[in-house]
Amino acid sequence: MLSPGSSTSLHLVCVMATMQTVLAAADVDYSQYVNVFMGSTSGGNRFPGVVASPFSMAKLGPDVQSGSTDAYSGYLANGNIWGFSMTHESGTGGAPKMGVVSQMPVVGNVSNPLVDLSQGRAAADEGQIGYYKSRLNNGVTVELSATDHAGLYQYTFPSGDASTIVVDVSHVLPSFRGLGWEQHYTKGNFSLFSDDHYEGSGTYNNGWNLSPDWTIYFCGRFNKKPTDSKTFKGTGTTLSSYDKTTTVAGSERVGGVFTFKDTAVNSRIGISYISPAKACQHLDKEIPAKTTIQSLASKAKSTWNSAILSKIQVTGGSDADKQLLYSSLLGMFLIPTNKTGENPKWAGQEPYYDDIITFWDTHRCHTSLFHILEPVAYEEFIRSLIDIWRHDGFLPDARSSNFNGRVQGGSNADNVLADAYVKGLRGAINWDDGYSAMKTDAEKTPPNNNDPKSPESSTKEGRGALPDWLKYGYITPAYNRAVSRAVEYSTNDFGLYQVAKGLGRSDDEKTYLKRSQNWRNHWNPAATSTNHSGFMVPRRADGSFVNQNPLSCGGCYWGDSYYEDNPWVYSLNAIHDVYTMKEYIGGDEKFIDRINKLWDLNIFNAGNEPSFTSPYLYNFVKGAQWRSVERSRGIGKLYSAGASGLPGNSDAGAMEANILWQMIGLYPMTGQTTFLVLSPWFPSLTIDLGNGKSLRITTTGGNKDTAFYVQSLKVNGKSWNKAWCGGLGHGGATAQPWV
Repeated sequence: MLSPGSSTSLHLVCVMATMQTVLAAADVDYSQYVNVFMGSTSGGNRFPGVVASPFSMAKLGPDVQSGSTDAYSGYLANGNIWGFSMTHESGTGGAPKMGVVSQMPVVGNVSNPLVDLSQGRAAADEGQIGYYKSRLNNGVTVELSATDHAGLYQYTFPSGDASTIVVDVSHVLPSFRGLGWEQHYTKGNFSLFSDDHYEGSGTYNNGWNLSPDWTIYFCGRFNKKPTDSKTFKGTGTTLSSYDKTTTVAGSERVGGVFTFKDTAVNSRIGISYISPAKACQHLDKEIPAKTTIQSLASKAKSTWNSAILSKIQVTGGSDADKQLLYSSLLGMFLIPTNKTGENPKWAGQEPYYDDIITFWDTHRCHTSLFHILEPVAYEEFIRSLIDIWRHDGFLPDARSSNFNGRVQGGSNADNVLADAYVKGLRGAINWDDGYSAMKTDAEKTPPNNNDPKSPESSTKEGRGALPDWLKYGYITPAYNRAVSRAVEYSTNDFGLYQVAKGLGRSDDEKTYLKRSQNWRNHWNPAATSTNHSGFMVPRRADGSFVNQNPLSCGGCYWGDSYYEDNPWVYSLNAIHDVYTMKEYIGGDEKFIDRINKLWDLNIFNAGNEPSFTSPYLYNFVKGAQWRSVERSRGIGKLYSAGASGLPGNSDAGAMEANILWQMIGLYPMTGQTTFLVLSPWFPSLTIDLGNGKSLRITTTGGNKDTAFYVQSLKVNGKSWNKAWCGGLGHGGATAQPWV
């Protein structure tokens, strides 16, 4: 591992699965290092509002409008706030999703609740774990906190005029991209009750995953008696009714208006995907009357400290590095959403998780860290995926509003299940069913959902291009994203091989190992670019290769042969078959130069998931591990805990997981038990693995910024001369890099 010209000795000790005294969460308030606004601007799209615990269903925060800019998480740093809603996604691209069950404070009486009631901000929003604050130009201060299924709004109105709160059921985050991915409000109902509480529901559809109608129910109460309560109904900004009618319903916009004489008003809201009665149950149980914002915020901090933040403890390092570490941990666990007990589609005893957006992003390094840091929740998560297959017929590659979609590349839930299996996750998981679910992806072509962006095959679930895969062993240009799908189908089949081997399915084991090599059928040795030959290119049904410029991916989007990256990157993406890649490229020296060219030609994009593993493939060449460390440190400089601190979309925490692995000093090879050795950022780092076990990584003689090359390595106290840690688990294959 010795690097050229390295003058400072750095020793890394990797102690795996050993007993370790871990500080109790109460000993340190790790939330002091968290900036909830990390990655919320400059395309990071991360949600900065209130999420009371990992995977909470309620995600309470502001919805901002600024011209024709999509507010993917509801939040924009600039623009007017037009509501504070109970549900959001985090870090997504494509188009906004959720932003429903909203209310907006208004100073004075409201003559038409359907008009634009938005307000600019008198000061920048403030936030911390469990708490959010906005000051509006109309003089109203809004403070927020929440629980798993309910939210608490604390309004402070200016004196001298009426204090009004408008609840608009039709409120939903819009998209202005013109791609057909915008959400639609289809119908709602709203009812007032004699004790001044209200209930209702809203039904919505479409969004990025093209989902059909889905419904959310709500139940709200105030701490003060309103002087006036009205319901309203109308189309656009035209009212058809606005009076004391108890209930309004239909496809028109509906809602309620509550007016108070008080300047301080608290509003409590529960939500449910089952019924308004259950929404009321959540509200009364989780936020009883007289609950304070401060108590909820304190509870949220305690929950995040114990469940997530304390799982990684460090000594040394700068405050900036600690802020990046703990702010990234928060961002990793905002979604998916734990909707156990809130599944409207089928009853059962299995856990249920939604808002998986998407495995195309997260399977590369997020899910493996999720497994390590939250093993109990991760087992539930895997069980949930299998149960979705039982009832909906396919594993999700993405899922939101209780509906699968959209698949960008392969059926990457297969990789996620394989990764969990080879790393020994068992518990209450039915792996026979799990393997059957994976085999469905591998053998059954999903019905075409006629997605306008890729109309030739399904983008809802499974492998839409499977007919070509089974017939030719490659994917022809008759299918969009042919090359990137082929690479991912190969890794998917390698995942099936791993699980088949572990389960003793010897015939399947041979079949899927052979199919995992199909990426080679797209390799054109005659394709050349900047002194390199051999690239992944499209291939026709007659076996001929398309004349493809390896520096071009066309538009790199749904209708192209390569999705969100170019042939150079995808030609390095068969991470389960690296030694064959090396052979095809021309050996070690050419392989190193091939990776170098990603930077020399300005191809590498740290904010793009297909290239996540590329910088660390140097570990597969003897004596080149230092180059991976050098790249890792360069990538680390693109991150910070600031609002613009992510080099791309958070993508449901994928971007944060990527930097966390680099800070840890390891990098996962999905579907294998191998972790590539990089170089840790802290003199000492301990990961709580649960059940009294921990992973402890220590360094000596180094400096994170100036002397970071690994000079020697010990694993469990014994000298280690390889550029990887890990074993073979149940006996599945794993590529083993050289020192």
